[in-house]
Amino acid sequence: MVHAALRSENSNTPDDGSAGWARVWLPMISLWKREVLRFLRQRSRVVGALGTPIVFWLLIGSGLGRSFRAEGQGQREVPFLEYAFAGTLALIVLFTAIFAMISIIEDRRSGFLQAVIASPASSMSIVVGKVLGSTTLALIQAGLFLALAPMIGVPLHGTTALAVLGILVLVSFGLSGLGFLVAWPMESTQGFHAIMNLCLMPMWLLSGAFFPAGGAAGWLRGIMALNPLTYGVSAIRHALYAGPEPSIAGEPPLVVCLSVTVLFAATTIGASVFVMKRSR
Repeated sequence: MVHAALRSENSNTPDDGSAGWARVWLPMISLWKREVLRFLRQRSRVVGALGTPIVFWLLIGSGLGRSFRAEGQGQREVPFLEYAFAGTLALIVLFTAIFAMISIIEDRRSGFLQAVIASPASSMSIVVGKVLGSTTLALIQAGLFLALAPMIGVPLHGTTALAVLGILVLVSFGLSGLGFLVAWPMESTQGFHAIMNLCLMPMWLLSGAFFPAGGAAGWLRGIMALNPLTYGVSAIRHALYAGPEPSIAGEPPLVVCLSVTVLFAATTIGASVFVMKRSR
């Protein structure tokens, strides 16, 4: 299907509207659909991207449940399973971005990526198509986990779920764009995994997903303040508790969280488009 879309771009187009469809929208939709279909045919990816964070959340939560202390709204003590819920949603998105961007390396080996690069499809449509595919898969899996929120005492309403999913779209765009930047020059999946584990896992651990910044050492709080994922995780918590005020003591306000998350997503997507244009 994607090959057919790429071939159709080489045909003569009668007007600018048709040219825009063939050069931008058709490749974007085709790449997005290809990512979703590939996911449906590789069920083991569900276990990796959804099962691993859930097991991590349950095991660590059970081990730290009695020793963990985090202060919530009204000086309420927040148990670890509840505190780490937002961070686990971010971890699901992170794992999905890693698995989805491996396809760039696989497509290079199969020759598909060379065909895409040689086609008239715009660099923006190729990057956004891949990122949209990753985001769609992340939302499907994160939505399944989000349904567990009432089990840990977090009320889940329709508006709350939509707000959380909307923020997850921004977080997924940023992480998928970062994954694209790392995967684009890589030649092996082993090297990609090594770089992603070295960069993304510490990025997640120092995002406030695992422990609040208020209890960390001063130098560690500085790193967490510079970490863009810190604001994505905080924004998810804001959405879960439906309020502009921080749900955990010491977290940044919602407007700051959203601003940094949008800037992070725009920067990684823009950088991915720039890198791809230079290689064409």
